[in-house]
This record gives sequence, structure tokens and C-alpha cells, in this order.
Amino acid sequence: MSLAMKELKKIAEWSYEKKPLSRGYNMRSLAIDIGALGFAEKPVSAEMKKKFVGGKGFGLRLLWDGTKPSTKWDDPENEIVIAMGPVCGNTNYPGSGKSLVVSLSPMTGVPIDSNVGGYFGPFLKFSGFDALELTGKSDRDLIVFFNGDAGTVEIFESPEGLESDTHILADKL
Repeated sequence: MSLAMKELKKIAEWSYEKKPLSRGYNMRSLAIDIGALGFAEKPVSAEMKKKFVGGKGFGLRLLWDGTKPSTKWDDPENEIVIAMGPVCGNTNYPGSGKSLVVSLSPMTGVPIDSNVGGYFGPFLKFSGFDALELTGKSDRDLIVFFNGDAGTVEIFESPEGLESDTHILADKL
């Protein structure tokens, strides 16, 4: 089965102005509330860039700012942060395709991180963001689609029976 984006029901869209990278930084993160279908661009300060270097530093800082001490792992306000460092996507450095996923652990309730490779981190960086913050809970399956060339982020309702394996889903999309 081949699935075209035009076959999906778009339920939210957000446009942004693309800006060039400056020394590996876009100086902004994107927050998406999938429960409220809201988007917010957040600035990355020079202080944050200096004190919280790389994907792990950014991810932990954004998680710290986005949650309260009482936040539990399954609360809608818990964040899943995907952050990249300044060399992400630069092929001159080994491992530059890495990004860090940071959230609260369901087992311990404390912050955890996972180092992941692949294309998502560099593509998000080239789309214009140093990090992605996901919050909220949805009552249905959703697909978040970044079009870095057009400067848009779209949320689609996932059709019934759509493959849940992300590798197969990416091929179909």
C-alpha cells in the first residue's frame, strides 16, 4: 500500500520563517502540544547555548523548564524533547547524525536520555530548529510532518489500519 500525504486529513498547520544556521545553531526550538494541536517557537538564549552544550544539555534544560517537580511520566505536561548539538548534520564529524531524546522515565520518574542516530536529528536541524518539545496527549493517532523546504509543520490524523512500525510507515509516506 502506498500512502500519499494528500490522502491524509490535515488537522493543524503552522508556518515559520526559515533562518540560516549560525555556527551550528538555529537559536530556537519548536514546542508542539499534540493534545491542543498548538505550536510555539521558543528562543534559545546565548546563556543556554553556553551553559548547556549539545543535545543532552539542551534536552535536559528544556525538560527542566517545561516540567514541575510534581510532573509524572504520564502527565500531559511531561515533555519528550528531541535535541541536537551544534555539529549535528555536519558530515565532517563522525556521529554527527545523532540526537538526544530526553523525558521522564516511566520506571523511576527521573529524567532519562537516549542517544539516537539516523536522519531525524539532522533534518530537524536543517528545518530550522535546535530542539523539538512534544507535550500533551491525543485521543487519536497523529502524524507530525515537517516540511523544512516550505517552512511548515503539519499534523495529520492517522487513518485506520495504518502501519504502526515507523520504518514501514516512513516508506509508505
